[in-house]
Amino acid sequence: MAPLTPPGGTPLANVEHETDTRQRLLNAAGEVFAEVGFHTATTRDIARRASANIAAINYYFRDKQGLYTEAVRLIYRDEDTKYPATPGVTDDAPPDCRLRAFIHGFMHKLFDAERPAWHGRLLSRELFEPTEALDAIVAERIRPRYQLLRGIISDLLGAARTDALVRLCINSVIGQCLHYHHARHMLARLQPECPYGPHNAAELAEHVARFSLGAIATLARGAEGRTA
Repeated sequence: MAPLTPPGGTPLANVEHETDTRQRLLNAAGEVFAEVGFHTATTRDIARRASANIAAINYYFRDKQGLYTEAVRLIYRDEDTKYPATPGVTDDAPPDCRLRAFIHGFMHKLFDAERPAWHGRLLSRELFEPTEALDAIVAERIRPRYQLLRGIISDLLGAARTDALVRLCINSVIGQCLHYHHARHMLARLQPECPYGPHNAAELAEHVARFSLGAIATLARGAEGRTA
């Protein structure tokens, strides 16, 4: 049987060519989707930017939605590989160490200077203008880390933990990290003496960690006082 041939006439036996075409389509799609959004983007524009046959999109990804979902998956796959959830600590480390590691890893991921510009823009678009890709990404990439953080905060709260309080603490931790990144241009105008970026990501992470650990400890002590 003759080897299956993708658009453009190159046999699939040529794995290097196949991988290159697929990757170029993903990168081009990420850029276009980030610039104009899922609904405005066209497969023709994406194929043109990738210097690929438009039929290759159907071949590799089935349709525009499939291409979009894979572009978003690519972001999380690359970043999760580079930035593990709790870098440098084991699962049995004390919860304060695990929370500190989680925050440092997340903050450095947000401020990664080598991160392609379209990564952040596309993720922001997906959060504000969600497509069906969000369900897949939450299930595959976001929920596992959410559950990890939930366990860490539950351990820190001890007897004080309730589902509602754990949720609020999770949102507070993540919200602080996102604020420094997402609002950095506004903060640069409000606080020009201290711009935020990759150069001080570790300092910001340590502040968020200390602030969060202090707040959670106060909540935990409050519960101990009520039960004493």
